[in-house]
Amino acid sequence: DLFAFPFATQSGWRVLFGITSLTAFAQLLCSPFLLESPRWLLNRDPKSLRARYIIKRLRGLRYDEEVEAEVGNFLIGESAQHQEQPNQFDVLKEMITHRKLRVLLASSLILQMAQQLCGINAVFYYSTSFFEGVIDNPLVGTTIVGAVNVLATYAALLLMDSCGRRSLILWSSGGMFLSCVVIVLSLLGYFSNILALVAVNTYVTFFEIGLGPIPWLIVAEMFEGKYVAVAMSLCSQLNWACNFIIGLIFPWMNEHLGPYSFGPFATVLALVFAFALTILPETQGKSPQELVADMTRRNSKSMVYEVNEEDA
Repeated sequence: DLFAFPFATQSGWRVLFGITSLTAFAQLLCSPFLLESPRWLLNRDPKSLRARYIIKRLRGLRYDEEVEAEVGNFLIGESAQHQEQPNQFDVLKEMITHRKLRVLLASSLILQMAQQLCGINAVFYYSTSFFEGVIDNPLVGTTIVGAVNVLATYAALLLMDSCGRRSLILWSSGGMFLSCVVIVLSLLGYFSNILALVAVNTYVTFFEIGLGPIPWLIVAEMFEGKYVAVAMSLCSQLNWACNFIIGLIFPWMNEHLGPYSFGPFATVLALVFAFALTILPETQGKSPQELVADMTRRNSKSMVYEVNEEDA
């Protein structure tokens, strides 16, 4: 965003593509400093000292007993995964036919759709054109949105372990919905343009604390190991398909809906809030088995199984 100020011109825009290459090259130079995956190292050699050192460093462990316990968890999980390697189509069939797994899979897919259909990438892709007529220099608005995105991501890291996943989705979708309402009203002239800028940044902030990270995080928490790869694959494909749709149709929406262009996004967010409030299970601190058991107990509350022996 900062490089756009000198180079986002008719003669200098090509330089921005060169900067992208330089950034990738800098990342390549830093790659030797990345830590290797301890799971991969232990899969090659269960006695790997390097894997134990990395686990100790990543987990912040102090004692060798703690490190060995963590190594044991890695090895047990890896062993269980290799014992059963069913066909992926059979896994998908099981996820679809098993009612509780089907609800979890549907929840994962709905959150992936919500992440994109809430319109976040319409802001990131077209923020400059969106801010035209709202503020004097649209690049300033785009830069502010980028800075807020970075700061909100850091705030999300602090909230992720202290708040429930479902609670964060509720706060995120509710806050984004209200921000969309304010954006529409500002574009209609009921509020000032500065408030529209504030609302867009509030919209981005609420996205980063919930709908941004949680749809990806929640998949591994919902399913046992043998289901995760299939569920994540489906989620990734659906997410990118919805991303493509939003990127393709938002210019048309902006042209034909004008100040109401965020109206469809507000509708999606209202539906997501209702879904999280009534159906989405809380996954924090629960194993997949506990999650299925909780869903079974919750669903059984609406059904009566007890029979009066005298009436039978």
